[in-house]
Amino acid sequence: MRHPGWLRDGSSVELVVEPSGVIVVSMATKSADSRTQRGEIETLPSGALRVRVYSGLDPLTGKRVYLTETVPAGPKAARQAEKIRTRFLAQVDERRSPRTKATVNQLLDRHFDELDVEEQTKNDYRSLAAKHIRPLIGSKPLAKVTGELQDSFYRELRRCRDHCDGKRFKKCRTTRPHECDHRCREHTCSGLSDASIRKIQSILKGAGKRAFRWEWVGSNPFDKAESQPAPKPNPQAPTPTQAAAILMESWYDLDWGMFIWTKTIAGSRRGETCAFRWRDFDPDSKLLHVKRNIRQRGSRTWEKDVKTHQERKLSLDDMTVQLLIWYRSYCAERAGLHDMPDDAFIFTASPDGSTYRKPDTVSQRFERLCARLGWDMHIHEMRHYNITELISHGVDLRTVAGRVGHSGGGVTTLKYYSGFRLDADQRAVQVLASSMPIPPIDLNAAKVVPQMPAVNLESPYLKIAADLKGAIACGALQAGDYLPQVARLAERYGVSFGTAQRAIGELRSAGLVAVSRGKRAVVIDTVMSQTEPLADVVGLDNRRREGRKAVPYASQPTESRSSRT
Repeated sequence: MRHPGWLRDGSSVELVVEPSGVIVVSMATKSADSRTQRGEIETLPSGALRVRVYSGLDPLTGKRVYLTETVPAGPKAARQAEKIRTRFLAQVDERRSPRTKATVNQLLDRHFDELDVEEQTKNDYRSLAAKHIRPLIGSKPLAKVTGELQDSFYRELRRCRDHCDGKRFKKCRTTRPHECDHRCREHTCSGLSDASIRKIQSILKGAGKRAFRWEWVGSNPFDKAESQPAPKPNPQAPTPTQAAAILMESWYDLDWGMFIWTKTIAGSRRGETCAFRWRDFDPDSKLLHVKRNIRQRGSRTWEKDVKTHQERKLSLDDMTVQLLIWYRSYCAERAGLHDMPDDAFIFTASPDGSTYRKPDTVSQRFERLCARLGWDMHIHEMRHYNITELISHGVDLRTVAGRVGHSGGGVTTLKYYSGFRLDADQRAVQVLASSMPIPPIDLNAAKVVPQMPAVNLESPYLKIAADLKGAIACGALQAGDYLPQVARLAERYGVSFGTAQRAIGELRSAGLVAVSRGKRAVVIDTVMSQTEPLADVVGLDNRRREGRKAVPYASQPTESRSSRT
């Protein structure tokens, strides 16, 4: 008796039972025409055909991965299914098929874990991915990221940065419970800038390159997208007239004026300016050492090296050197010290210089200053002004690039065959100094009291400050006397608590009072500048009887210095 059969490798087996009871096993190789085919074509109950080909093991889960596609029922369905099976086999043989069912989200998670960049840069990448990539294509498997899908994705980024569905809604300033004001506005669709879209494409291409190197996919799926256009450079540098107006406006607060002046002369970044310490200033050599940077994300700040990881020394003009020497003495006297420590920050909110200014706070204050002058500018544009002035006066590009801290000039000659020369940098700073306005500071005064220009006393806090200055000038308030409490000033003048605090800050900036945490302001000096306008002395025990006339800022002339930052 004969019993045919088959083994798993395709070989045929025949069992022969002899009359004596002996079983003989006969094996034969299966013919080429009858071998088991790779992949399978399955007929579904609907009559459609499903093609499935084994692709390998998923490196993430270890499960088997199959390439599948369904062909609708029809007279040519069998032929079409066979073509698909052949295509799948070719992809598997050429290792072009995805070996994982991982999604874009899973790839981004692994990519960011392995990415070796600055912390701030990685945080920016994560933020872009969370807001724009993950909501739109994050759930898509890598195998289904096609060129058509990516074209639709980038088209959506150019349409609306909030990815709205076209319905009207109010975009509030915060997600916390609040009362809506002018900062909560109706949503208006506006797409991302070309620079942001290119950054998003760079993130995806980098992640796809890593997936290809890990053999998750046979090719980088994000290379199928059309390259996004490079943003056209359009630097908006303030004119010399605008820069002079900004500088003069900033001098209403001495500390703020010194910050803007130093940043404009040095051409430094905002974080670099915030990180300046007194040890970085060399008055003998007239140099300012740029070697640290303050970074900020939300409320968290930290100190690190400069953006290009290359320290540099900047030449300073005579006026800036004198101002910094004078300002150091001023800060020491204000803090009650013989001299400021070398490790103290030059620009600080604490008397001893132990803390630095926050970059975001500096930017917001600068924008408010420019808004009062009728301009929409950000603080980085003062860096554009520095570069524009140097180039327009004939300073060579290598000197400009070295002064402002650019790692390369963009051309081989500039990057490799030109050197940064100190003598050229010294000539460059003289160019900048010649276009700067004269600071309203009396460096020869016996007391370090800034000579401030005339002010508009219609601002409530300036009127309060002028009244207090008049009381100090006439002797009603003498050195060692305490000023009235801020709450009492606010009540008597009919202003807010913050407005009364600004008036005290005005006296502090003028060097007339000392302010410490938890204590009332105390008069420290009675020497007043005769050029400053003083209001009539009023009795602080009586409520002001004359009404204050409110003048909206829009009605004031552009050159008015009616308020401080």
